[in-house]
Amino acid sequence: MARAPTTLDAFNAIAEPKRRQVLKVLAGGEQGVNEMVAVLGWRQPQVSKHLGVLRRVGLVGVRRDGRRQVYTLNAGKLKPIHDWVKTFERFWSRHLDAIKSLAEAKAKNLKTPNKRSDSHG
Repeated sequence: MARAPTTLDAFNAIAEPKRRQVLKVLAGGEQGVNEMVAVLGWRQPQVSKHLGVLRRVGLVGVRRDGRRQVYTLNAGKLKPIHDWVKTFERFWSRHLDAIKSLAEAKAKNLKTPNKRSDSHG
């Protein structure tokens, strides 16, 4: 079965790890393409390609600053993804609570010296 086009929606767009990296950079503030090239260490066409996809699905916006294009994160478009992931929060909370309890029990056992009855007699 063929994958849905990456330009279909935000879920498909962020399925690509490199686009998630672009979003992470933009989460720190608006950036021009050349700044992102420097931060990501990619070639300019690669950065532009991923920005184009993210822009088509509305995850990033662009504005002109003189001759330069400046990209910004449109975090509101990530809300459906956040809401979907949040449905699994209870699952992770239960598992993390269980791990925490096990770790605390193990730490307590390590701190408590073994009680041995002395059979010297």
